[in-house]
This record gives sequence, C-alpha cells and structure tokens, in this order.
Amino acid sequence: MPTSTITASGSTSFIIKKKELGVSTFSSTSFNIIPKKRCSKKVVSVMTPTQSQRPPSTTGSVKTALTMTEKILARASERSALVPGENVWVNVDVLMTHDVCGPGTIGIFKKEFGENAKVWDREKIVIIPDHYIFTSDERANRNVDILRDFCGEQDIKYFYDIKDLGDFRANPDYKGVCHVALAQEGHCRPGEVLLGTDSHTCNAGAFGQFASGIGNTDAGFVMGAGKLLLKVPPTLRFVMDGEMPSYLLAKDLILQIIGEISVAGATYKSMEFVGSTVESLSKLSYIFAYMSTTVFHAKMEERMTLCNMVVEAGGKNGVVPADSNDYISTLRFLSEYRFDVSKLEPLVAKPHSPDNRALARECKDVKIDRVYIGSCTGGKTEDFFAVAKLFQASGKKVKVPTFIVPATQKVWMDIYSIPVPGSGGKTCSQIFEEAGCDTPASPSCGACLGGPRDTYARMNEPQASHIMSMNCLFSVCVSTTNRNFPGRMGHKEGQIYLASPYTAAASALTGFVTDPREFLQ
Repeated sequence: MPTSTITASGSTSFIIKKKELGVSTFSSTSFNIIPKKRCSKKVVSVMTPTQSQRPPSTTGSVKTALTMTEKILARASERSALVPGENVWVNVDVLMTHDVCGPGTIGIFKKEFGENAKVWDREKIVIIPDHYIFTSDERANRNVDILRDFCGEQDIKYFYDIKDLGDFRANPDYKGVCHVALAQEGHCRPGEVLLGTDSHTCNAGAFGQFASGIGNTDAGFVMGAGKLLLKVPPTLRFVMDGEMPSYLLAKDLILQIIGEISVAGATYKSMEFVGSTVESLSKLSYIFAYMSTTVFHAKMEERMTLCNMVVEAGGKNGVVPADSNDYISTLRFLSEYRFDVSKLEPLVAKPHSPDNRALARECKDVKIDRVYIGSCTGGKTEDFFAVAKLFQASGKKVKVPTFIVPATQKVWMDIYSIPVPGSGGKTCSQIFEEAGCDTPASPSCGACLGGPRDTYARMNEPQASHIMSMNCLFSVCVSTTNRNFPGRMGHKEGQIYLASPYTAAASALTGFVTDPREFLQ
C-alpha cells in the first residue's frame, strides 16, 4: 500500500517572528524646562537606527516545511528548522519514570551528578508506580520504596504513591498505568516533549506532542540536566480515510499498519497519523468527566491506542497533529501509506509477533483458554465500554475466564459509575458481572508484561487446548495488550492473540477467536 516517497520543498508552515524594532519619534509636547538659549521646535530630520545584518539562519523563510515532529523538536531545541538525521540538544518538558526503571534511573543520576545533587526541576519529573504493584514479591516492593525515598529527598511534586496494597482505593495519590495516568492528570500537552523510561511513552503522541521512550542512562542525564541529545527522525505519514465501520476500533487500524510495514518498518522513524478517519477519532460520542478538573474525550482514547503501538513497528514516536490544518505535498515525508478504513475487517496478531497479522474470521478454529482486557493499550474507559456494548448486544455469558484490569483508578471508577449508552442505565461492572467475567481487578499493568508469579491473571502454567485439530500443551489468550512475544504474559509456551476490545469480547463469548461482527451486526 505504500505510495511513492514524497520529497519536496516549499515555504514554512510556521512564522518566525522578527524582533520588533522601535523607532523614536519627536513630539510637539512642551516640557517644563528653561532653555539657556532659544531653540527652534521645528523638526529638521529623523535618524533611523542602524540595523545590523542578521544571519540567514535566524531570519527569513525556511525553504522546507516541517512535519509535526520536526516542528516540536525545533521549538524544543530553539532552532528555526531541522532536518532528519540531525543531532540536536532538546529541552525536555516532562520526564516520567516508574517502579521498574525508576530505581536504575535514580542510581545513574546520583552516580553522575552526585549523591546530594538536586534534579533539574522537581515539577517536571513525574514518577508513577504501576508495573509490579499488587504482589508480595519483596524486590518489587523495594522498588516502590526507593521511589518514595527519592521523591521525599527531592520534594518531587508529582509522585503518585501507593502504600496500602490491600486496597488501592485507600491510596488517593495512586493512579495506575503511567501512560493513561499521564493524560488524565494533565501531563500531556500539545507541542511539548515528554520522555519516559518505558517504550510505550509514545502513547502521549495522541495529544500532538513528541513522546518517546528512553533508557535509564538517558533518563538519569535528563533528571539532572533537563535536556537530551536526540537525532531528528524522518517521518512516515499514514493517511486513513473513510467512515469507520461500527465493528472496528483503533486497535484494528494499528494492527493493519504494523502488519503492513512489519515490526521493523518504522525503526527510528516518526509515525504521523492523518486523514478523515483519524480526525473523527476526536469527535465526541460522549464525554467522561472524571473526579477531577480533567475532562477526557472518549475518542481521544482511540488516538492513544494508535500512538501507543508505534513502538511495535520500531517507531521512535507516533503523533496525531493537534490542529486541523491540512497537510500539503511540500512536507518532507520519507514514505506515505494510504488506507481506506471502510474496507478493513477486524484483525488479530497471531503468536509470536505484533506483525503476524490475520483476519479474525480466519482464526475461527483457534480454541482459547482465557481473555485479558487491560493495559495502556486496551484498558481505558472507552475500551471497557466497547466490551460492555458487545456483551449487552449478545445477551450471552463468557465461556472462558475473562479478566478485567482497568488501567487507572479513574477508569475503575468509570466502570462502576457511568451508565453504558443503550443499556437501560447499567454500568460496565453490572454488564460484566451478568456476562460472568472476573470482578474488575486493582488498576495496574497487571499481566501485560508477566511480572511476579502472583500477578493477577498471569499465564503461569501451560493448559491443554485444542487448536486446529491438534492437542497442544499451552495456554491460549486473546488479549487487548500490545505484545505477544514468547513469555510476555508469563509462561514461555503461552500463545497470545492481540485483538481489539470488540474481538476480545466476542472471543470470550464463544471460546474461540471470533470476529465481533457475529454479535454487532
């Protein structure tokens, strides 16, 4: 589906403001000054201040328009223009870390800047425990203790702590999955640079910002210096047009893209999403008003799903432009891909790679053992509303264990408090209970990345399954998460089929990988 590479030049898509030069003028106003001798008040001439020649790099128009990522990095590096492949020092607006990488980042910061050094800005560092939380594992618990001690030393403003593991609701500061919490707590802002010690930090690109995962060493440096040397990535443009079918979700779109370009197709590239379909993902179907000043639009969560999985294609970052400006052919894109979304069908990614794309209907004979609905990719409020919608339409009960893991406390509250449209006032939690699902778990990353053995819903043991007329000793899970590599959710023999919330819900009802159109049409 890729079209020919677009490489052209044109005028800039932004305006560089020249410094306004003030010119003194004379006034006929009389001042109360006694002159030594009579002077004429007539103005003979006015001298214009001499203007020195400015270098071309700081004035005039830039010959090549910038992509969204280039615009953001140009601002952050205090440059008028950038080109892909260029290395620049970028000022960071927000640095995020969590319980898995936070201790390592802190260790590097103290080693390189000093045991008593202070972070560059205590209000620009966000620390969110979320990965290995509800576990008795001592090392996992120690990691959170390290974060707590450091945040106390540094007086970090945004530390979302958890102390009572027995009841997450007893911890008002605790949020849950970092990528969803960042958005809900107002840390995602258009035009800014957000770096985090997690590969799915790219999730925040949905808000029109540059967001990317970095390692502990880089994060330790940012923690002390507030900047990082980055190479400007070239941009791949994905144009998605057409009316979104009622049985598709953003997860199907990103699985289509990854299947098209492969898990290495966007290595160190920016993936920019545009088109009428993407624009529709910002239109309101309803509004979630959370228990704070944050108002979250449902369809923004679909944009988050798109950007969340760009790293599964090797992408440096994903971004949806924050404005509605039409992009013209003068922009410098490495490649462009076009999709008619109206013709797409529900998809899955078969084991053991996110680019192992297949139509859901082609996998109808794959028997499954469980369904997992959660994570930063598929554990948002919109995702659970989709599951509830399909369950409500079917009127059936699930045939396999179905695990519900909300991403954050706010999502958990939505599940229990917001009526599902068309359900007669029922909430998601009520519909899930009627369908026979497990009780919604405490918000966290859960089994998405395995974790300690006592992690909720972890795939610990192989189970007997019947797959395509073959008796196999492994567990098969349909999951709304983002990766399906061997051992990703626990046991190395586990088989993971990545799917949208619709497809996951339909599969739970049949016990086989199922096309959701069986229940939605």
